[in-house]
Amino acid sequence: MNQLPLVALIGRPNVGKSTLFNRLVGRHISITHDLPGVTRDSIFHDVSGQERPYTLVDTGGIVPDSGDEMELGIFAQAREAMAEADLILFVVDGREGLHPQDEEVARYLRQSGREARVVVNKVDGAEQEESLSADFFALGFPMTCVSAAHGFGMGELREAIKAGLPPGEHPDGAAGDDSAGLRVALLGRPNAGKSSTINALLGRDRLLVSADAGTTRDCVDVRVEIGGRTYTFVDTAGVRRKSRVTESLEYFSVVRAMRAARRADVVVLAMDAAAGVVGQDKRLLSFLDTEKVPFVILLNKIDLLTRAQLAAAKKDIVREFAFCAHVPVVFASAATGAGLKSLPPLLDALWAQCARRVSTGELNRLVKLVMERHQPPVVGGRRGKIYYMTQADAKPPTFVFFVNDEKLFGGSYVRYLENQLRKVFALDKTPVRMVFRSSHEKK
Repeated sequence: MNQLPLVALIGRPNVGKSTLFNRLVGRHISITHDLPGVTRDSIFHDVSGQERPYTLVDTGGIVPDSGDEMELGIFAQAREAMAEADLILFVVDGREGLHPQDEEVARYLRQSGREARVVVNKVDGAEQEESLSADFFALGFPMTCVSAAHGFGMGELREAIKAGLPPGEHPDGAAGDDSAGLRVALLGRPNAGKSSTINALLGRDRLLVSADAGTTRDCVDVRVEIGGRTYTFVDTAGVRRKSRVTESLEYFSVVRAMRAARRADVVVLAMDAAAGVVGQDKRLLSFLDTEKVPFVILLNKIDLLTRAQLAAAKKDIVREFAFCAHVPVVFASAATGAGLKSLPPLLDALWAQCARRVSTGELNRLVKLVMERHQPPVVGGRRGKIYYMTQADAKPPTFVFFVNDEKLFGGSYVRYLENQLRKVFALDKTPVRMVFRSSHEKK
């Protein structure tokens, strides 16, 4: 998929950025409170259901001239958001009027050279627009008046966002660009060997490799031909635990890594075999599994393990990741090249499975078979029934089950259905999405 354009909300504390974020996203995500400075870290969310989807970021309140270490960090993050964003929404408080800090933020905005719009918040109706917005014309940006709390002006703002976003074309080398071949993002903790793996596949040192964690700060695209097939490898910044992300630059490196994973065809989750499976590995795997991203686990640095340690590492992988047992695992060493030859063909096989489509006739023959072998359990005195199913989408394969009551399906029976789908249709590597929809066509 394409990387979505980025829209950033910036402004001084307590002007209503988080309330506006929640209103645009359509759900309560950002923390809102009357106390200034509640939002400290930037919060990201994709806004879909629009003619032009985008990623929205809610930044912490900017206090440009503060000497406070926390506020300086927030300002640094906001500057990074300005540099990354395709469109900046500069939120101000219409009730308070133009504040000296607003003028300071506007100065930074002009220096950024990014597309920007002033959003005058806390304007509760058309009758207040002229009086509450007059001061802000001096900032020199296009302007929209809204009430994030009550919804006034949101339609106009959404239209302005749509008009301010770049054309919906494929970014250079993005998924969908045939010349890029299979697009593969490498994700993992710092120093897991992502850059070394790409260098080993290339047969030369294309990327900077260092024993210091965090050498890669941005996503780097490397195109390579292996066995007559083209691959574009995206080396992403190492993803640390949030509490370890202290620098603004590193925080946005994490964001870029997650966005790269979402727009890749497949992902390689690199882990350090010598360090073992740690909490952050599990969090990354959970993110990929939840998002239904097709991925492979690469257990790197096996050259540092004894035979007994390698056997123990394999057992750990099976135990720790039993909830997504379909994910392929490659045991390799970027330093020696051991195991890496199997990676490209495995990625191709995974992508082919992810794009697989199954006919409705085949699916409903499976429904009949599984219902004969193992009926759904009785829940609250009622037994679930599957009327029919169909495949709604691919990449990943998405199957819709039409049932008498979707609430009767869950737990072990859903896992049974998934296992049968995987077994019968050779979907042993790809993520599978299953949707249960209540239907009243049959009783």
